[in-house]
Amino acid sequence: MAESAKRASGDLRNYALVTGAYWADTLADGASRMLVLFYFYELGYSPFEVASLFLFYEVFGIITNLVGGWVAARLGLKFTLFAGLTVQIVALGMLGLAPETWLVVPFVMAAQALSGIAKDLTKMSSKSAVKLVAPEGESSLYRWVAVLTGSKNALKGVGFFVGGLLLTISSFQTAMLGLAGMVAVVLVVTASLMHGGLGRTDAKAKFRHMFSNDRAINLLAGARVFLFASRDVWFVVGLPVYLRTVLDWSFWEVGTFLAVWVIGYGAVQAFAPRILGARPGRPAISPDGRSATRLALMLAMPPAAIALALEASIDPGLVLVVGLIVFGFVFALNSAVHSYLILAYAHDDKVAMNVGFYYMANAGGRLAGTVLSGALYQLAGLEACLWASTVMVLAAAAVSFSLPSAGRRAAESLRAPVSLGRRRRIDHGSDLAVTRRTRRWSNN
Repeated sequence: MAESAKRASGDLRNYALVTGAYWADTLADGASRMLVLFYFYELGYSPFEVASLFLFYEVFGIITNLVGGWVAARLGLKFTLFAGLTVQIVALGMLGLAPETWLVVPFVMAAQALSGIAKDLTKMSSKSAVKLVAPEGESSLYRWVAVLTGSKNALKGVGFFVGGLLLTISSFQTAMLGLAGMVAVVLVVTASLMHGGLGRTDAKAKFRHMFSNDRAINLLAGARVFLFASRDVWFVVGLPVYLRTVLDWSFWEVGTFLAVWVIGYGAVQAFAPRILGARPGRPAISPDGRSATRLALMLAMPPAAIALALEASIDPGLVLVVGLIVFGFVFALNSAVHSYLILAYAHDDKVAMNVGFYYMANAGGRLAGTVLSGALYQLAGLEACLWASTVMVLAAAAVSFSLPSAGRRAAESLRAPVSLGRRRRIDHGSDLAVTRRTRRWSNN
């Protein structure tokens, strides 16, 4: 009993440290992206050229999630977490210490590539760790991952705000050095206080195992590609440039608005179990493939409505503020359900590889959305970005339609064979853990 309590206390401490590290990296990442976006747009770069600065960020995010999951399986999540924070310090230092004449597209793309590697190593490590430290047999997995994901996005919003503020009150390079210093402090604190590892390692893990043979995980990854492309196709370049140039908002106003939006988006994610959960007098709703499909269909309406309103010359400021609130609310619920489902579907002995594969798809969606955001905005304006978003959301709904329901997933879990090379007695308590988590929505 005492040993169990001690282990639970250690798990909670490690969860808090992992979350804090993820927060710091997210804050620095959001601020640096806002700094790069506005600094180079003010230098005269076109929207498409600005989008190209983030191209390697997204490309290397795909590679990192693919390779990072395999590295984590062999060396441990603790290694990849600390590696992510270290690489982030290097990326920010490159932009902060380089001579001003070096701040050209190839150099910035290289720095952003490192930043993408850092962000995805940290995210993959943090979210995989939640699967390992969340209490078994409770409806806590969804609540724990919702808090981590929601708080991360709230901090990303704060990062947008900080980026806009820093560009207003200081220089681009001074701001980058300040962010690098913050991440360095967090790395030292986390390394000093974290005891033990995060999960077990498998020195024999094969790279080919990164590609999931689980149909549900593959479908969820496909839906994730379209879901995040639908957001970034208008949010990354089109929206902030439209606010700055067409509506003539200042850096401060754009940064604050985007920050408030992302903070609210994160808050909705954190409370998603309650928003979609039990109601008085009726049973809790299970998050499954049908939940993801319904939410994706709902999400198709806001971007289409915003596009129609802008084309009808309705007050664009009002349209975008109201439309973004609605879009953010529904998108946050979509993302929260996806973030839960990948951990529910992931196998305990392959969680890092399953999560890495899934977030590789996530990065692929962001890459497509980022490139299209700059290209479509330059060619046809914000309305084109919004219509592309609508099409992508409908594609996400179409893929989500084939995701298993809670009952069907339970049947598949019972039929699943035991992993090769592993002899163990099938224990109902462990083999049905995913089933129990999928059936139980937050009852608290």
